[in-house]
Amino acid sequence: MPTCPQCQYSISPTAVTCPNCGLELKAHGHPGIDLHRSQGNTYLCDSCSYHQDDSCTFPQRPLANTCTLYQNVQTVQQRPMTAAEIYTIPWWRKYSGWLALAAVLLVSIVLVMI
Repeated sequence: MPTCPQCQYSISPTAVTCPNCGLELKAHGHPGIDLHRSQGNTYLCDSCSYHQDDSCTFPQRPLANTCTLYQNVQTVQQRPMTAAEIYTIPWWRKYSGWLALAAVLLVSIVLVMI
């Protein structure tokens, strides 16, 4: 059972606000959107992967204490994709010309036999 980050009161996983202190736990009142909070006097942007790769568009950046898109840099494994992963072509598309030629030949042989 999770606890409230402010008062350590035991709460349900789908609680939108803490029933004890009233702290907002989910963003925009929606139980599916987690609201991440910084601990102490630190900012979330210091350890966020979106801030590190400069793709964050959050208006409070780099001084955000709460964020819905936060991803910890230590838990996200980022590796660049190789060219083989980016440009993978399925075999049927790679040889589509040969497959079309084989289909035309097969249809013509069937028509000749009839």
